[in-house]
Amino acid sequence: MDELVPLARIPEPIKHVAARVEDWVHEHREAGALRSGRMPAIVTYPGYGGEGWVRVLARVLLVEPGGERGALYENVRGWRSFTSLALNDVDVMIEAGGERHVVTADRGGLVDARVPMQLEPGWREVTVSVAGSAPVTAPVFVVDPATRFGVVSDIDDTVMVTSLPRPLLAAWNAFVLDEHARSPVPGMAVLYERIAQRHPESPFIYLSTGAWNAAPALTRFLSRNLYPAGSMLLTDWGPTPDRFFRSGKEHKRAQLRRLARELPHVRWLLVGDDGQHDEELYGEFASAHPEHVRAVAIRELSAQEAVLAGGRKHADTRSMHPWVWSSNGGGLAKELGAIPELDIL
Repeated sequence: MDELVPLARIPEPIKHVAARVEDWVHEHREAGALRSGRMPAIVTYPGYGGEGWVRVLARVLLVEPGGERGALYENVRGWRSFTSLALNDVDVMIEAGGERHVVTADRGGLVDARVPMQLEPGWREVTVSVAGSAPVTAPVFVVDPATRFGVVSDIDDTVMVTSLPRPLLAAWNAFVLDEHARSPVPGMAVLYERIAQRHPESPFIYLSTGAWNAAPALTRFLSRNLYPAGSMLLTDWGPTPDRFFRSGKEHKRAQLRRLARELPHVRWLLVGDDGQHDEELYGEFASAHPEHVRAVAIRELSAQEAVLAGGRKHADTRSMHPWVWSSNGGGLAKELGAIPELDIL
């Protein structure tokens, strides 16, 4: 009988030096925090789901005993949210309707897990917990299989004026100012509320290149300015295993493709602005997945905003779908309403 030869172990990919440095810093901060008596706390973000599954989004942090509420960054200026300490690679329990699933937080303490769960359509709650912390609830919007329409909206310079593409202003907005210093785009909340009232069963997805660290501030901004509740898809802060900076374009591209796979029965109104790459990304997606797009609405930046954003970036990519442009929500509502076959307003 031939002797069994052990399989050669496939080596893990070598991480980018920035990722290795970040991991080293996290490990030392985490070890020191645990020695000092810090406890785990969970911050949850609105997720979404479909028939038989939900996508749960949360982050596990280490906080001083009794500081769980402070983990929500209430009344905290932006920079402090980026100094929070995550608990990496910890098991997280997700429960709802008598079902339990264990997932693992990633190297940034982030939980982004699709788990099998049978929940009724609409806003529902799942319970998220880790050993040593009190359980918290995470909201998820379960999309009815009969739903045929939804909204994907950019955040920066689409619903909120941030001048994000210019690095210095982006750093100022993210690390110095709190959400009260940001301004809503005129008319956008009214437009979205009209859509939500006409299509109460439809999901709203707020898709941004912003970091999860800023999610609580963004959620408060959207709520305070009367935007419809929706799921939020942001990105992690810091380097990736293979590059120094994360690609915002690739993040948006990947999330759009994922929505097409997970909710194939939904056709989306894609809303963005002409100051970053939204036109290009939406055009690519609409051309590759025409059955998943109802229309595209682009907010045109003012001359001053365009200068701060580094200029307009009109893309040559278009599609067979209706495209509308305007500088504010009222103008976009007028343009969308002028196309009655869209049945959006």
